[in-house]
Amino acid sequence: MKSVIFRCENEEYGIAIDQVVSIEKIGKITPIPHLPKYLIGFTRIREELIPVLDFNIILYNKPTSDPMSRIIVLNTDIVNFGLVVSEAKEILDIREDDIQQVGLVNYSQTKYFTAVANLDNRMITIVSPKVLVNSLEGIREIIDYLHQLLAEEKESNA
Repeated sequence: MKSVIFRCENEEYGIAIDQVVSIEKIGKITPIPHLPKYLIGFTRIREELIPVLDFNIILYNKPTSDPMSRIIVLNTDIVNFGLVVSEAKEILDIREDDIQQVGLVNYSQTKYFTAVANLDNRMITIVSPKVLVNSLEGIREIIDYLHQLLAEEKESNA
């Protein structure tokens, strides 16, 4: 399984490469008042308006402030979204033999952790973007709002 490996705090995480649209430097993010804390705003990447989530806030309740931080643009059937991480490190081919299901991945607060890759000198937690976006409180309303914004934008351009 080819995965994009990234870091938040001192931990490594991976997302299957087929769900990654791109990895971007952090540009202009427009904050919107009264959104959940994890949603830091919206940005345009290649003409697409996408919500931007801070994975450090989701995991550790503190914002990403690393100079190496990046936005990983992820594709789900629900919405494309940007995930701010401390550092996008590498693309790694993880063998099936190295992937283990762990009881902790079934914990309701972290159900977006689907497995753990146990490599020689490191452990990488595998994240499912679809489960992540579905598990966040208030995300449905935000996605509906985004679809409404996009429809209005399309209407005004017609």
